[in-house]
Amino acid sequence: MYITCLDLEGVLVPEIWIAFAEASGIPELKRTTRDEPDYDKLMNWRLGILKEHGLGLKEIQETIATIDPLPGAKEFLDELRSICQVIIISDTFSQFAGPLMAKLGYPTIFCNSLEVAESGEITGFKMRCEQSKLTTVKALQSIGYDTIASGDSHNDLGMIKASKAGFLFKSTEQIKADYPEFPAFEEYDELLAAIKEAMQD
Repeated sequence: MYITCLDLEGVLVPEIWIAFAEASGIPELKRTTRDEPDYDKLMNWRLGILKEHGLGLKEIQETIATIDPLPGAKEFLDELRSICQVIIISDTFSQFAGPLMAKLGYPTIFCNSLEVAESGEITGFKMRCEQSKLTTVKALQSIGYDTIASGDSHNDLGMIKASKAGFLFKSTEQIKADYPEFPAFEEYDELLAAIKEAMQD
């Protein structure tokens, strides 16, 4: 019994923080988990920049409303969901992910939540659990699933390593060079074929 676990940003949709960095004209916000492996450190740094510029949830959600899935992502997801169970496991937040899930046909997503003041200021964030991607994959395995995982960033490596089959998708040259043991793909049809093949083993 297979379940495929996918990252969201960079794999199915563009990076939200990069889109917001461009919309807000704050280039520092382009830093993502591809650059900074420590997610707590990255998020606290982001919240500091938002506070400094007087920006809150409303402004980020306005940018998210303009984001569409990557070309071919919904078709890939639809076909994948027709052959196995799929869960998106993301370090993003429910307040960000909602509009994007609508555009992807409402797949199941496990993510985190933001702490937001009445003023709209993002005051903090609540992670579902420690190392949420790896923890979730191990939990799925503990109830009888074989997992297949794919992602693009440092924070995806735990679930990729722990799964029966793991793939890098649209990753950086540096991550691909550092982890040559994981097949790396750029196109959805290649990833779909690799997942199907893994399910035959």
